[in-house]
Amino acid sequence: MLRGMKHKPTAWTTFLAAFAAAMLLHLEAQASPPMQPIGAFEIDRTEVTIGQFRRYVQATGTVTQAERAGGGSTFEGGWQQRRGWVWHAPYGQPGADEEPAAHVTYAEAQAFCRWAGKRLPTDAEWGEAAYTERRAQPPAGFVRGQTYRYPTGDSPQGANCLGDCGPSRTVAHAQTSRGRGHALAGSTRAGVNGLFDMGGNLWEWVDSGSGSDKRTRGGSWWYGAGPMEDSHHQSKPEGTAVIYIGFRCARDLPR
Repeated sequence: MLRGMKHKPTAWTTFLAAFAAAMLLHLEAQASPPMQPIGAFEIDRTEVTIGQFRRYVQATGTVTQAERAGGGSTFEGGWQQRRGWVWHAPYGQPGADEEPAAHVTYAEAQAFCRWAGKRLPTDAEWGEAAYTERRAQPPAGFVRGQTYRYPTGDSPQGANCLGDCGPSRTVAHAQTSRGRGHALAGSTRAGVNGLFDMGGNLWEWVDSGSGSDKRTRGGSWWYGAGPMEDSHHQSKPEGTAVIYIGFRCARDLPR
């Protein structure tokens, strides 16, 4: 091309640019679960999955604390490190893309949410989404404006918890001396506001806490229904990377 001449886009280059933009939007959508509006904010309907976290790792080159240490931890008569137990292999062998991402610290959960254009929910936001029905026309079993005892409603039935929640289909490769391990994200019964696993499955990091201790919400498969209640508050050191803790993201809605 002669100096000073401007390059005129061809139909092919225009197509390639449009295709690349569409693929970027597709990947961003895959990296983010569907969200549910709750007043002035919206929150992921499911816990962040292995597949979504994998796309973040591929895009950023992130190596998690558990990976650097050789594995995360579990509680078996005391905290024990499990070699090879990391976000993509929660029980030491490759997990499915639909499994919730565990062995992720508070800071790592924050970083994922920022990358996805979101943030961790505050404790107040998480509690409102989990217990108070905000949908304009909720399905049978839920009433707009009503606050429930559990994220599943009046009863813990339908969640994945220890003993109190009824049957749930958990991953076959879970290794634990207690409970049955986690279920695939979004595979249990939808609860208040159409959200999945706000009670049971994995504890979830929220953007609240004092100093280096950060709050986790909702209980997990390791516990019965008690920690699923709004009155149950529990904090953990922000560097904790264990099999029972995951997260979901939130973001403000335009005013």
